[in-house]
Amino acid sequence: MKNVEMKVEGDRLVITVDLSKEFGASKSGKSITIASTDGNVSVPGREEVKIGVNVYRKK
Repeated sequence: MKNVEMKVEGDRLVITVDLSKEFGASKSGKSITIASTDGNVSVPGREEVKIGVNVYRKK
């Protein structure tokens, strides 16, 4: 994962992304990646629950 933190608080999933970071151009070259789970991943402590996150801005 790049710049994505996840934690479970009770029945809520809390996702934290630092919007000041960048990881370069996307594969298409049309946007700049800010954060990504790099596909679907399990939620911490809840392996049966999956999440996929991509945060980006236009180039």
